Order: sequence, then C-alpha cells, then structure tokens
Amino acid sequence: MNYWLFKSEPSVFSFETLKAKGKAGTQWDGVRNYAARNNMKAMQIGDLGFFYHSNEGLNVVGIAEVCALAHPDTTTDDPRWECVDIRAFKDVPNPPTLEQVKANPKLAEMALVRLGRLSVQPVTPAEWKEVCRMGGLTPAP
Repeated sequence: MNYWLFKSEPSVFSFETLKAKGKAGTQWDGVRNYAARNNMKAMQIGDLGFFYHSNEGLNVVGIAEVCALAHPDTTTDDPRWECVDIRAFKDVPNPPTLEQVKANPKLAEMALVRLGRLSVQPVTPAEWKEVCRMGGLTPAP
C-alpha cells in the first residue's frame, strides 16, 4: 500500500463534502500539475491519503481511500489530464496543523513541508505513522 496527501480548500471541496459522496466517492478532478497527475497515475485501489484543508484551516482533517484507478478527467477535453476517484475513509480526531507538522523533526522531509503548493503528494510510511499518531489515530490505519 502507498500513502498520499490530497489538498483542497474547504470552501471549494471539504472533507465533509467528500463524506457526503458516500461509498461511491468522487473523482479528484481539476488537477493541472504534471507531478500531481503522475502521483495519481501511480495510485492503486485501496491506497490511503490524508485529506488536507489548505488555505483555510491548514490541517489534516481526514483520510481518503482511492476507489478507482487513474482515468480521464471529465472536467477537460485535454487527454493529458487524468484523475483517480477517492472516498472518505476516516476522520482524524485531532487534526494536526501545518504548523505542528513543520515543527516535527520527523516530518522535515515531508512533501507537505518541502513542496507546499503540490496538490497531490506522496507520503512515506514513516510520515504516515507519525501524522496518524499526531492526529490521534493509534495504531495507524
């Protein structure tokens, strides 16, 4: 299993909105960054990702599960852009803030710290466990 982080502004698409989509989930569309697209192309069904509220909140609020492999993004006619489908998996009881993540030496190399603008990011297993621990998820999923 691989781990990821999905960033979204809560006023545009929040974790609560994802939860309302139910088990079917929804496509993670509108991504127009090659690195983020390539990350989605590498995802497998069942991979988990942190759901991070950007710009407002600045914290990891939930965990999403990849429920469909990369496919054409239906929000564009440009065949270069693909997306995966995700669904809500679990709430994070004590959402870690960006400030807390940056202050944690174990997370100094995390993409969230180093590549702040990347909307879909890889997360290492060690980073996954540490952020889960910080968020009150023990043992980590």
